Amino acid sequence: MGKGFFHVPTAINEPVKSYAPGSPERDTVLKQYDEYFNSKVDIPLYIGSEEVATGNTKPLSPPHDHKHIVGHYHLAEKEHVEKAISNNLEARKKWAALRWEQRAAVFLKAADLIAGPYRDKINAATMIAQSKNIHQAEIDSACELIDFLRFNVEYMSQIYDDQPESSEGIWNRVEYRPLEGFVYAITPFNFTAIAGNLPSSAAMMGNVVLWKPSDSQIYSAKVIIDIFKEAGLPDGVINVVYGDPVMITDTVLASPDFAGIHFTGSTKVFKGIWKKIGDNIDSYKTYPRIVGETGGKDFIIAHPSSNPKQVATAITRGAFEFQGQKCSAASRVYLPKSIANEILDFVKEDLNSFKIGPPNNMENFITAVIHEGSFDKLASYIDQAKADKEAEIVIGGKYDKSKGYFVHPTVIVTTDPQYKTMTTELFGPVVTVYIYEDDKWSEALQLVDNTSEYGLTGAVFSADRYTIEEATTALQNCAGNFYINDKPTGAVVGQQPFGGARNSGTNDKAGSAQNLLRWVSPRLVKETFVSPTDYRYPFLG
Repeated sequence: MGKGFFHVPTAINEPVKSYAPGSPERDTVLKQYDEYFNSKVDIPLYIGSEEVATGNTKPLSPPHDHKHIVGHYHLAEKEHVEKAISNNLEARKKWAALRWEQRAAVFLKAADLIAGPYRDKINAATMIAQSKNIHQAEIDSACELIDFLRFNVEYMSQIYDDQPESSEGIWNRVEYRPLEGFVYAITPFNFTAIAGNLPSSAAMMGNVVLWKPSDSQIYSAKVIIDIFKEAGLPDGVINVVYGDPVMITDTVLASPDFAGIHFTGSTKVFKGIWKKIGDNIDSYKTYPRIVGETGGKDFIIAHPSSNPKQVATAITRGAFEFQGQKCSAASRVYLPKSIANEILDFVKEDLNSFKIGPPNNMENFITAVIHEGSFDKLASYIDQAKADKEAEIVIGGKYDKSKGYFVHPTVIVTTDPQYKTMTTELFGPVVTVYIYEDDKWSEALQLVDNTSEYGLTGAVFSADRYTIEEATTALQNCAGNFYINDKPTGAVVGQQPFGGARNSGTNDKAGSAQNLLRWVSPRLVKETFVSPTDYRYPFLG
């Protein structure tokens, strides 16, 4: 068989379609939306070649129309999780041995399927199940997932190409082996792209994966599985289960073959998993890789030299796109007194122009929050702000769950920089503003750095290069992704590798080779061409 040093297609970011009125993509995605919305889907567990219907089901309902049922999904028992693990390990024998270019081809084909025949399907599923407007669905479930798949293939080839130097008479080479065992992927509701990337990035490097999607993202997860199957992913490489998260996780972490976790979700859950891994460490065949991206309390701070309209637009987009349900969403803002009112007036103007409702009406910028628990939590913080003397709701403050879980975009101004909504991750369309005295810029930077346990994203606005430098230095530890004169959301694969530190995660930078390196265990092979025959070194005389 012929061999070669194969070059993968150069990755470029997938162009974002506009979905403007009259565009063909607008018509076709709405047609797909209606088809999904008016039908019923039955989603099984995926274990090897089997689609397992357990008979124990839960309904799927759109957050913006929670009484309407679009389908059901089946829940796993412990025996199904154990079977999925066993099947993963059996599939590993062939998958780990498969040449890398064959693995690459599967995921490159998956990217092309999403860009073409599955684009409407994955966008419509995301609009229905996660209540994303079409722009948010397009940049997430279509474009970002395509980018993850294509760029990760390119990063994979670069990793394999990274080899050590060899001295005379010696050939050194590194094999990038998949981990010994299986990887557990836990994915969130808010980004379909993350749901696709966490299992596929580990699988791309030769690993097998047990995937547990969020209960609120199962509809689009099913589309992802359909895509992977059509792309030729062998049975058992990625198995999928849903159900009691504690039972599933405890079953996974009890396996001696557990080799790593790829996680995006809450800080509390991730810390609990880390502790369980520590408690079980003596039972594992290898030290598990622990990769996680968790919470955020992301900031915008504006210098008095800032352009007020630019700051306002960053708040409007950064805090309220996808109802603020991004781990990177702006949720605390620091404004200088001299321009604070002007900025807030611009924000009010923006928010008064928002239309709120279901995502199939493409005039709506804001749709529903993900579920009733989120709605109730947000409503309680809004009610508390209405009652507290140190807080004032200057915009919004309305909510209604009679048909869908709709929370109106809300801006709170507080006189207390440690107020609850300045320090607590809310994960919704609520942003809190603290106004500082213009001559307290340096103190405000320290306030930003010291207020939150998180360190995910943040942004500084300034027209003064010296203050930009000061902010960049002062805030170096409180944002893994730091933005200058831009909103703190919207990281693009291949351009802004994403992740944070502190209580925001392990900062392994999804969308970069750094993340893929966590899913391999290198083996150095040193070959000596003419071996010594005398143990004596020259110094012995």
